[in-house]
Amino acid sequence: MTVKTTRRTFIKQAAIAGAAGPLILSGKARGGNGRKLRHAAIGTARRGAQDLACFISHPDIEIVALCDVDQNYLEQAAKRHPDARLYRDWRTMLEQEGDRIDSINATVPNHMHAPIATTALRMGKHVYCQKPLTHSIYESRKLAEEAALRPELVTQMGVQSNSDTTVRTAVAMIQFGVIGKIKEVHSWDIVRFHYTGAFTDPPTRRRPDHVDEVPDSLDWDLWLGVAPQRPHVKDFYHTRWWRRWHDFGGGAQGDMAGHMMDVAFTALELTSPKWVMSHRTPPFEETFSPNNKIQYRFPGTKYTAGDIDYFWYDTGPVDAKSSWPIDQKKKLPGDGTMFVGEKGYLFLPHCGEPQLLPREELKGAAKEFDTQVGRQGGQMVDHYHQFIDACLGKGTTTTPFKYSGNLTESILMGTVVNRFPEEKLVWDAGALEFSNKPEANQYLRRMYRDGWHVKGLG
Repeated sequence: MTVKTTRRTFIKQAAIAGAAGPLILSGKARGGNGRKLRHAAIGTARRGAQDLACFISHPDIEIVALCDVDQNYLEQAAKRHPDARLYRDWRTMLEQEGDRIDSINATVPNHMHAPIATTALRMGKHVYCQKPLTHSIYESRKLAEEAALRPELVTQMGVQSNSDTTVRTAVAMIQFGVIGKIKEVHSWDIVRFHYTGAFTDPPTRRRPDHVDEVPDSLDWDLWLGVAPQRPHVKDFYHTRWWRRWHDFGGGAQGDMAGHMMDVAFTALELTSPKWVMSHRTPPFEETFSPNNKIQYRFPGTKYTAGDIDYFWYDTGPVDAKSSWPIDQKKKLPGDGTMFVGEKGYLFLPHCGEPQLLPREELKGAAKEFDTQVGRQGGQMVDHYHQFIDACLGKGTTTTPFKYSGNLTESILMGTVVNRFPEEKLVWDAGALEFSNKPEANQYLRRMYRDGWHVKGLG
């Protein structure tokens, strides 16, 4: 008797398959057989196309399948990868490809990260997932636990800056003690157009008052996936502005903090915060606050001067920079991080070189670092190649889900606590809840739309 597998039942079947263990050999077992890594890409638009280009630059990977809800982007990718099999629905792709793929990448809007990554892991696939790892704090915890159950599988979050020489050098400087123990850290992103609208316009405060016809090239139901049903409006969600909306993205912090907060987590070996507080106006009903400022209190580590405060700003660190040894008249870069130490400051512009301040006063410490440690250059580390090599049994990744799940939990707390301005929300990491604010816990997870339920997620 043949049992028909539908898209609706597929995820349930994947969960059952996951309980039986991986369906393919581990990366280490495959490493010596000379075969290329057979990879499937889910999401081929914009960042997805860039990810594909980075993956294919490795000589030991083969793109065997492509998946995108938008036929136009799928066809563009197919021109560059003519031998790949094409799919619109990632569930169908995973079901039909079975043992013909070893790994996947999920380069799609945030709300679909956890369903795709969890299902792929349960089917025994290595997973590269773009930042932030998930859409909700609950999903981050569950996805990290899912990966921990399968240590033979390789995972990596797509925070490419983690492997950059500038970030690795900044981390080495902090851990060497060039500016002494760290007292506080400030990060910001003021390039807000993708997240809250143009600088001169208010953010989108409510849904559009009109509905557009869905183009033939786009499967709108597949794009919505686990998110609540809403009508299609041209250019409001697909393909760029979805980050502005609670249902799909995480605003500026949910995106760019994946880079800047990662530097602090890596350098200081941070865990989970004790409490979190918002110091700005609350978000709108469905979109994010235009002037977000979040304060975290983390337990101290061996690199800090006791418990440490981390500050995130969507509008630039206007509340802090007046005490920094910088040219106060000079405009700061749109993205960056300032470490405040006992002996001085380390400024790391996003995608820029670390700068020690005051420069003259830290000359001796900088020379000592250069002599004993030096710039973290040598052979360049490619974030994508690192993932591929690890899948083939050569090395490990630097942002596996164990690490990036914990990082993402803290990042996404900022999208929750800004609903409760000037209230200190105490975080209980073990219980996965704000212990003093039960009203906030409703935002830690959500139920998935009918037909899209994934066991253990929503």
